[in-house]
Amino acid sequence: MSKIMLALLVVLVIVALLIAVSLIADFLFNQNTKKEVKDLFSDAENKDDIIQEKDLAGLPVCVQKWLENSQVIGKEKISTARLKQRAELRLKADQRWMPADVEQYFTTERPGFIWKVKVKAAPLVYFAGRDKYVEGSGHMLIKLYSLITIADGKGKEINQGTLLRYLAESVWFPTAALSSYISWEEINASSAKATMSYGGTSASGVFTFNENGEVVNFAAERYGDFDGKYRLETWLVQMKDYKEFEGYRIPTKGEVIWKLQSGNFSWYHFEITDIEYNKPVVY
Repeated sequence: MSKIMLALLVVLVIVALLIAVSLIADFLFNQNTKKEVKDLFSDAENKDDIIQEKDLAGLPVCVQKWLENSQVIGKEKISTARLKQRAELRLKADQRWMPADVEQYFTTERPGFIWKVKVKAAPLVYFAGRDKYVEGSGHMLIKLYSLITIADGKGKEINQGTLLRYLAESVWFPTAALSSYISWEEINASSAKATMSYGGTSASGVFTFNENGEVVNFAAERYGDFDGKYRLETWLVQMKDYKEFEGYRIPTKGEVIWKLQSGNFSWYHFEITDIEYNKPVVY
């Protein structure tokens, strides 16, 4: 066997081993996430509570209008939600956009979520991510090829960030706005401040509504990781394209932006392709 053929064979064996290891790592990453989702949903209860018009009393008028527009009155309270997204993201302003497939799971009695993403970073290169908010604590995990850890974030800054993320994303399961851990304060006719307190962490953000009673954005001071250090910056989620899923009207498209001193950094675009409520997770 020639040296060239031998070298080619060695390369092919190495590539095959890398593919095999990646497939095994991907399987284990997904299995662990499935277990976390199962654990998250294990304590969820569908109480069959029906939202009445009187339940909206005392809320800012713009919030009441939003909930009415979301068609929550006469519907059962949402205890769990599962959704899928088409998305694209980038980690720096000068990077190209990377396509991503997303699944996310929410509970509302005990607020929590698990977000799973697979990002195509380049041809033959991908990374898997899992963001989690459970019992008031957040945890971000990102692995190249589901194997090599790129990020493993925990702590009070992550707790605050994931709490605010849950608050912003509650527009997809709007009956959560009536939960005891969220309080509302009117700012003006088109905006209201929401404060969420849970698990020892409290944070606030402002929802802005249009004349149709639709949420158009959410803004908050959120901790972010910038150049390896956490700091508070303005975090903005813009939302649009309302559609009906299982009787609820929710925004299905949006953009996530960090408003930095250096300028706006748009880093995440999303489109919800499917969502279902109060159903068990079946794998």
